[in-house]
Amino acid sequence: MTVPGNILVSVLVPAFNEEGNVAAAYAAIVAAFARLRNTDFEIIFTDNHSTDRTFEVLKGLAAHDPRVRVIRLSRNFGYQRSVLTAYKAARGDCAVQLDCDLQDPPSLIPDMIGLWQQGHKVVYGVRRALPDGMVTRAMRRLFYRLIRALSEDDLPVDAGEFRLVDRCILDEIRQVEDTSPYVRGLISSMGFSQIGLIYDRAARTVGESKFPLGKMIAMAVDGLLNHSLVPLRIASVTALVTGALTFMLILGYLVARLLFGQAWPAGFATTTLLLLLSIMLNAMFFGIIGEYVGRIFMQAKRRPLPIVEATLNCDSAEPARPARIAAVS
Repeated sequence: MTVPGNILVSVLVPAFNEEGNVAAAYAAIVAAFARLRNTDFEIIFTDNHSTDRTFEVLKGLAAHDPRVRVIRLSRNFGYQRSVLTAYKAARGDCAVQLDCDLQDPPSLIPDMIGLWQQGHKVVYGVRRALPDGMVTRAMRRLFYRLIRALSEDDLPVDAGEFRLVDRCILDEIRQVEDTSPYVRGLISSMGFSQIGLIYDRAARTVGESKFPLGKMIAMAVDGLLNHSLVPLRIASVTALVTGALTFMLILGYLVARLLFGQAWPAGFATTTLLLLLSIMLNAMFFGIIGEYVGRIFMQAKRRPLPIVEATLNCDSAEPARPARIAAVS
């Protein structure tokens, strides 16, 4: 039960095969809120159809503590859509997203709430140190800078999934229907006052990472395509360069034939010119079409939301409340 006048914070924790971590994550979150006054909280675990005992452990937590809400998806819909489902279910005045493996410390939640109370609508964690290997660490940092350079949105560098967002952001997220969401970029693109909180990311202590290199690359591609039309513009530029080279070759053929009397084989010049002209026109028009397809893609991405298989402590949902400011110890 929430206390009238208190702020309500939704803590969003995606989980997939994390039977060794969910109880520890719950305990760490409860300990973090023990430091706060005038603050209630709920913990929303989105179980991305785990195949181990994760859901059984979550059942026990939900039975013990009604503040624990669990949403189990009917299959593995991927990390980003699992996260998006949690954001849409949040009832709080603000919401904090963190990973179940405790690499992002729940002990920083009071600091995030303090910055939120100063008027910032988004507080995102900036990773000063990463526990990954040298190659993975370098790839992460390169990706953050590359997507920032290519994107039309103001995407912060070295910022992961650990963040707090205001109720106004949650209301906007509820309207999102995206086939391949990139949630951190989506939130960054909404604007408002956003501030970073620097921290050192801890190493995973239990289980294995659910983000091998292949999934990291796939998420990087989603991030790039969700926030940049540069790949399509590269195609357009390539078409223009190809067209310019083709035009120069056409001129070369004509000059050689008409001014220097170059004796090409019969029909060679005509066939070559027609082929080059056709390639040039196709490349140019495909580039133009690509620009329009890119805009349609950015405007009209729609897909059914993830299907929920089971929920715990989610039946008596309270209506979302407007954000309020309360004291933090």
